[in-house]
Amino acid sequence: MPPAEARSLLLRLYEAAVAAAHPSTCLPPALPTTPAGRILVLAAGKAAGAMAEVAEGHYLDTLGLAPERIHGIAVTRTGYGRPTCRIKLIEAGHPLPDQAGIDATERTLKLADAVEQDDLVLVLISGGASANWIAPAGDVLLADKRKLTSALLASGAAIGEINAVRKHLSHIKGGKLAARIARAKNGPARLVTLAISDVAGDDPSAIGSGPTVPDPTTLADARAILARYHIDVPASIAAALADPKNETPKRGDGAFARTSFEIVARPSQALVAASAVARAAGLTSIVIGDRVEGEARAVADLHAAHARKLAHSGNPTALISGGELTVTLKGSGRGGPNQEYALALALALGGAPGIAALAADTDGTDGGGGRPTDPAGAFIDETTLSRAAAIGLDPARFLADNDSTGFFERMGDLLTPGPTCTNVNDLRVVLVDT
Repeated sequence: MPPAEARSLLLRLYEAAVAAAHPSTCLPPALPTTPAGRILVLAAGKAAGAMAEVAEGHYLDTLGLAPERIHGIAVTRTGYGRPTCRIKLIEAGHPLPDQAGIDATERTLKLADAVEQDDLVLVLISGGASANWIAPAGDVLLADKRKLTSALLASGAAIGEINAVRKHLSHIKGGKLAARIARAKNGPARLVTLAISDVAGDDPSAIGSGPTVPDPTTLADARAILARYHIDVPASIAAALADPKNETPKRGDGAFARTSFEIVARPSQALVAASAVARAAGLTSIVIGDRVEGEARAVADLHAAHARKLAHSGNPTALISGGELTVTLKGSGRGGPNQEYALALALALGGAPGIAALAADTDGTDGGGGRPTDPAGAFIDETTLSRAAAIGLDPARFLADNDSTGFFERMGDLLTPGPTCTNVNDLRVVLVDT
């Protein structure tokens, strides 16, 4: 398969994965029936705009609900907004929280306080909500949260560890939104959460930091994570993590008595969709799994070894995986886990013939500076190293500086689809054409 043909196929696999997880596909069948009272939609995350748009259209257009019976607020990453009528759409910072997120979260909590017993609170949650819903606990300032988030992202900590810390520094994460709704003066209202999962294992408490479900992590866990990664924090954060008032509600708490939770799209669905496209193209599909985690470079080395073995099998194959990789930053370059994986994979393969790959985030952006135009990932093939040498680029130096974006930008090998308005984590495909 020529490199151009391989790239075209890789792109089709990516597009199929994204389409399988888009709210327009997965959300309508799960939307609950209309209540006696009003519907309050509270949405957050990279898919929040599209989820709010789909939910609003379902109730207003498909079911003919009177407009005054639905309202709410959706907070999404900058650039991921969608047109809505009754649900207020606000764009906010990601991965670093910003003032827009704080203001939107305050409005969200005020709406939660005002619900009545006959109302339905419909929470639409997706990856990215941890940054979009920001309500600092104690005396923690926005600047403190931004600094801590940057340190955690650079430390190599897994997303579950990062969220365990976030939950205990927030008034909305870790089940605290459900607790707020349960305490509403005229409530409690019925609470239904529909989620698009971007986490390995689809743990509800980890998706968007689990604002409506019991939290299994503790203040002690959060302190231990900071110690494990040698992260120094300001006095305000240390005080908040030592304050028992900031503990999260656990299983059995009455706050969850009138709640339900359903995942409407999972990383595994995206991999199944990509796998079907690969098989239709005549390839054997090997799905490693949707829970692959670890340092991007280390995983790339493992996948390169696997691909080399497949190259001698005589059977054209697509090696497909999901999950979320991490990068421990040591350089000063630009990039994200998928681009770093792709660059490390190219080096590990050493130009092996017949092998091409794509690593990309299904939300449309991989690392970057929080702009909607940031790349989602990158392509490689058997010509990557030779083309780099021809224009005087040393891929090993770019990798050492964590500058995978800089490398693939010069090469013309970035994938830049823009916001996809969904998020089921990473898609990595290695094509082995024997």
